[in-house]
Amino acid sequence: MHAETSPDAANPMNFEGSVVLVTGGTKGIGRSIAQRFADLGASVAVSARNAAEDLPADWHFVAADLRDGDEAAGMVDQVVDRFGRIDVAINNAGGAPPADTATASHRFTERVVQLNLLSSIYVAQQANHHMQAADGGSIINIGSVTAMRPAPTVAAYGAAKAGLLNFTRTTGQEWAPAVRVNCITAGLVRTEQAAMHYGDNDAIERIERAIPMRRMATPHDIANACVYFASPLSSYVTGANLVLDGGGDLPAFLVDREG
Repeated sequence: MHAETSPDAANPMNFEGSVVLVTGGTKGIGRSIAQRFADLGASVAVSARNAAEDLPADWHFVAADLRDGDEAAGMVDQVVDRFGRIDVAINNAGGAPPADTATASHRFTERVVQLNLLSSIYVAQQANHHMQAADGGSIINIGSVTAMRPAPTVAAYGAAKAGLLNFTRTTGQEWAPAVRVNCITAGLVRTEQAAMHYGDNDAIERIERAIPMRRMATPHDIANACVYFASPLSSYVTGANLVLDGGGDLPAFLVDREG
């Protein structure tokens, strides 16, 4: 049963019978997104380069390097082979370590763009192929505020996410009405690896004081936005960008500079 055609009008958050794919779904934000849909009754598939030992037994895992177009398409095909359909595809896989923009190697830059832009394009193309041939569906791209503002030390990442936002808006028009494509632009997210990205508790507190909502997003916040875009509540929404940044934030390096 497709999420957008569910006869349960009284409960648009009922995803029983729907198949949801989350890339990068074995940990962090992706894991929270997958768990949210599982809790709402969906059949869940997750993809990553390496399996996680603690995945729920009823989740379907497909190993793939999504930077390779053939592997990405094959991963989507495996999900369809397993469940007979795909209703929601969430492009969450991504990330990049900081690097000096002037001296970053060509290979480093290429890999960052492949992971944060091309992999999502590959997955979306193949998901759209299956959705157009069936009951339609929803494709959700997880973006970043770096697409909309300067991104010192992660310039290639920011450029890739800006490309993803344009891809969302373009395919939101091209693939409608059967397939809706939307983007969630995430601000700072407090995951289990927050200290690695933002510093110790004091640094995190300084950053959060600069956010109007006085906290970073949680993975659950991102997951809830995904549920909205996948549900009948957003049936008229495509090519949209939902910014989840708590009202706006200062880049971490500026907060540290102000002390």
